[in-house]
Amino acid sequence: MNQILLTFLSLVAIAGCSSAPANEKADNDAKQETVAQATSQEPTAVAVDPGYINGVTDKNRGEKEGEVRIHGTIRGLAQGVPVKLYVTEGKNQFEIESTTFGADGFDFGVQKLKSGFYMLGVNDNVTNLMAFIVNGEEQDIELSFNSSRLDAQPTAVTSEENKGWFSYYMIQRQADNTVQQLRRQRSNSSFKERIDQQIKEQEKLKRDAAADHIKRYPDSFLAKFLTWNYAPQKSNMATYWDDIDFTDKSLVRMPVMNGRIQEFMRTFSGGKDAGFYNCVDILYGKSQVDTEVMEFSLYTMADGFFQSGLEHVSMYIIDSYIMGEDCPADISDVLKSRAQGLVNLQIGKVPPNFDIENWDGGRTVLYDEVKKHDYTLVMFWASWCHKCEQEIPVLKNVYAMYKDRGFGVINVSVDNTRNQWVNAIEENGMTWPNVSQLQMWDSPVAKDYRVTKTPMLFLLNKEGQIVDKPTRIFQVENFLKKNL
Repeated sequence: MNQILLTFLSLVAIAGCSSAPANEKADNDAKQETVAQATSQEPTAVAVDPGYINGVTDKNRGEKEGEVRIHGTIRGLAQGVPVKLYVTEGKNQFEIESTTFGADGFDFGVQKLKSGFYMLGVNDNVTNLMAFIVNGEEQDIELSFNSSRLDAQPTAVTSEENKGWFSYYMIQRQADNTVQQLRRQRSNSSFKERIDQQIKEQEKLKRDAAADHIKRYPDSFLAKFLTWNYAPQKSNMATYWDDIDFTDKSLVRMPVMNGRIQEFMRTFSGGKDAGFYNCVDILYGKSQVDTEVMEFSLYTMADGFFQSGLEHVSMYIIDSYIMGEDCPADISDVLKSRAQGLVNLQIGKVPPNFDIENWDGGRTVLYDEVKKHDYTLVMFWASWCHKCEQEIPVLKNVYAMYKDRGFGVINVSVDNTRNQWVNAIEENGMTWPNVSQLQMWDSPVAKDYRVTKTPMLFLLNKEGQIVDKPTRIFQVENFLKKNL
């Protein structure tokens, strides 16, 4: 990355967030003019998606709140099993209530909830969740699941809102599954153009289903969600976000912004740092009309870039809009804390400690373990991860070569089944500490380390600082050759 470019762009001022030295005023003014044009330009003579239907009306506009009873049945689920209620925040979910499945099903009683997507789950299995809608007006939501696998065949008994959502969801899921199969076929096929056309047909099927459900369920929260899920003006940076009402706080509880942000960045950044920074600045300018939505948008971007390996763009967002000295005073402590979590995973920083039970007894405390070695590799893995299967034999060789020279390893599994985890440890002959909270991606340690794929590697020194974040074990070996 061009350090001069990064330094310059980090000084760009948007709404008083930071200030540039006087000798950079001309360049800074030019960039602000570009951003101002993109955030204020009238959407004239811009091509609109021909399939676009505006389902946002006076009846579903804005965030609503109301009392609602959420209850139902789950076929095949044993009595006594915990059933969890989660609120969503973009692609994330947070548990807010728990009950026990009984002879009459589950019942969370009357809850005061804001409009948005919520989720039901069984036990702590985060791979078995089903989203549903609370619109702030329906006072009774009775749901029925024909299988303990919640997304297999969900039915809304009383909620018209969720009758529409489940109908669309089943179409969307089938289309997405078909697209995944087609993409796998495409990699080994000589008929790529034909497969690309089939993929386009499936995407059109989803788009048509969305338009149909907007018409069938007018004035609903579902209609608003389906409207915002598809950008009507994809070819113009200045008007791309004009369909979104950033004063509507229910946007936070919709699975909309992740996809829209990715599309916005792909379309208008040019894949360059300057393009990414410009896109970030524009979305910040659009979203700052509401603090909650603005903070949600900022963290969604910061976390998304971090997960994509573009950590310098993530740090630009944090430095410019969240943690910088000249950033808005009303940035919440919650957002600052979440942003600090990303900062702490940078090279040179000390990542979060953990204290987790070993697979064969005892406990492993990260900060205690790193003091025993010059360098310690923390490897996130899973028994079902094929790439991990390929890397572990290489790690065994590296460990045998360097364990007596100051090299230690801690494996942290994101499994959720103890037997599979233990069998994989024994079959691979891992003799170093192995720990797991058996909650997959929802485990606290996985969340702390932003683990969304495996393997993920962190190399720490004796002081607990991250000295490298390799992607392959041979890179760990190369580091040790130079430093041990």
